[in-house]
Amino acid sequence: MSRRFFTTGFVLGIAALAWGGDLYGQAAAQFEMEFTNAQLVPSHWVMRLNPDGSGQFDAQGGTPSEQDKGQIVVKEVHRPIQLSEDFASRVFAAARRRKLFAMACDSHLKVAFQGTKRLSYRGPEGSGSCEYNYSKDKEIQSLGEMILNVEVTLMHGARLEKLLQHDRLGLDKELEDLVTATHEGNALELGSIRETLTRVSEDEQVLERVRKKARLLLGMAGPAQAAVKQP
Repeated sequence: MSRRFFTTGFVLGIAALAWGGDLYGQAAAQFEMEFTNAQLVPSHWVMRLNPDGSGQFDAQGGTPSEQDKGQIVVKEVHRPIQLSEDFASRVFAAARRRKLFAMACDSHLKVAFQGTKRLSYRGPEGSGSCEYNYSKDKEIQSLGEMILNVEVTLMHGARLEKLLQHDRLGLDKELEDLVTATHEGNALELGSIRETLTRVSEDEQVLERVRKKARLLLGMAGPAQAAVKQP
């Protein structure tokens, strides 16, 4: 082997490794929001999101209130999620604009406790995290609300799953609440529970008005995203 060929091959090999490493770094980028509020059920949850919209949602804890007793309450959820790439791109763009969350983001104002939110990012550009109850930074506050609204959708989906198994009559109110939350902008990314809504809409043991609401929500969910890869 000539020295020239060896040198050229070595340089190309290093370039390939660098390029592959860059791709790996991009793939490894991850956003996370952790939420804690002992007064709610669930009282603690974590949502992790990748640039393609795939991710993981884990929720647990909390004590049902007197008002909730006798109703189906979901205290624990552990599931992969698939959000739209458009939503994910907005999240990651906000993270990069806000210094990868390597900043102080709590307002320290005397406002009502709304739950502790911890935003984190790690990726090829670096990593960072910040924690707040309420932030004066409009983009941080808006981003947190977006993720909270996705959590609303995911928890509705978890309750719908339980109701399908144990109380089909309870589906009517749950879906009505979800329709209202969606219209008011308090529930986002309906596609993340598409499979559950489809099951309700196709279940012949469910009231027709309930199936109609499920079909309405499916129409509002938009085009289907790539299937979630089960662990």
